[in-house]
Amino acid sequence: MLTYGLIAIGIWALCLGAWYLSTKYMRSKDTARIQSRLIEPGKKKKSSGKSGNVQLIQTEDRTTGRLVLHLMQRYQLTSRISKILEQAGLRWKPARLAHACLALFLGGFVLSWQFIPGNSILINLAVGAAMSCLPVLHVLRLRSKRLWRFEELFPDSLEFVARSMRAGHAFSASLEMIHKEFQEPLAGEFKRAFEEHNLGLPLDTALQKLGERIPSLDVQFFVSAVVLQKRTGGNLAEILDKLAFVIRERFKLRGKIKAISAHGRMTGTALSSIPVAVGFLMFWVNPDYVKFFFEDEIGHYMAGAAIGLQVLGYAIIKKIVAIEV
Repeated sequence: MLTYGLIAIGIWALCLGAWYLSTKYMRSKDTARIQSRLIEPGKKKKSSGKSGNVQLIQTEDRTTGRLVLHLMQRYQLTSRISKILEQAGLRWKPARLAHACLALFLGGFVLSWQFIPGNSILINLAVGAAMSCLPVLHVLRLRSKRLWRFEELFPDSLEFVARSMRAGHAFSASLEMIHKEFQEPLAGEFKRAFEEHNLGLPLDTALQKLGERIPSLDVQFFVSAVVLQKRTGGNLAEILDKLAFVIRERFKLRGKIKAISAHGRMTGTALSSIPVAVGFLMFWVNPDYVKFFFEDEIGHYMAGAAIGLQVLGYAIIKKIVAIEV
């Protein structure tokens, strides 16, 4: 069974690699042909390694992983996964994430089949499912880190826009200057909003699209303030200064809550890690004592119940210490 599984994984990886190389060659060949028709000889510019342009028009990939794309579209997951990948700052296609999860699932299934005694199909599936979640957790971690960085730079950008408007610049020109004065991801998001407005999209719509890309309450306040000021009038610079002050106060309150709840979070992590560490130690020191959970049917139920209760306890502790600001 193990040999057949390795052969299947090898054939799958070989076919995927051959398909990737062939499609890459065909795409590069078609791209070179189109460029040779559009660009006159002698006027071709050397492409630099770093480009500061923002991609506004994104084409849908219908060739990479057709079966996976069909399944995701059937369950309406393509747009959600694309939005999460965009918020994480990754240029992955949804099919690439699905392929990574599938590859880790097969790898975890084969490794558990080989090294875990008992050869229980349920345990092998559980290990494969846990391994398949790693790419999703990685994307969510990058998304959370990127959004946190955006919120950290956001109050300074609001004050910069307010000062720029007091100096006589237009609001749209102030958005363009943010791209030159601030770091990513804030610079790229505001640059994209400015480019969309510069290409003919109404300012309200461009800012609303910014709020959709950045699911933050502070950005929603900013978009609402700008849209309301455009319709009713008022001192936008003063509104942005007050909004930046409120956001900074929320950051201070969030930091205090994080410091107060640090003991509860550490307790939850310790209580959840101790059983896992003890289980690995017992498996390493006395494997015969732990084989009961892998070979006996009652042991399977006991191990599943223990894991379920452990996850439930960690979720309850995390819910208790999580305080929304």
